[in-house]
Amino acid sequence: MDQLPAALERAGNEESWAMADAISRVLKNSEELHSWRRRLLSACMKGLVTIYSSSKDESKQEVERSMLLRLEELLCMVEEVDPDDWCSLVKTGLKYRYRDETFLKVLNVAIQLLYKKESSL
Repeated sequence: MDQLPAALERAGNEESWAMADAISRVLKNSEELHSWRRRLLSACMKGLVTIYSSSKDESKQEVERSMLLRLEELLCMVEEVDPDDWCSLVKTGLKYRYRDETFLKVLNVAIQLLYKKESSL
């Protein structure tokens, strides 16, 4: 379980995300769930940065789209991010995906969630 978030950072690893979802369901009523979701959120952001940095031509659109939707879902649950992960995602995402509608939509949702008055950022 401890190595799974690192595996999730690699692009196109749907089997690992399926396992992460199963672990989330097991932890549903656990005190560890919030911490687990934070680790998943960080892995998701790092995975997107990896995709954007290596696939500047948007060749993995379906993988990106599923990761972006997962990012949005995790952000709504966790509502806080590591500032370094956030900065890296925004910088790389805007550099390579400034025209991508899904990226911009999720970025807008993230900004609304993270920059409300009581946010940690």
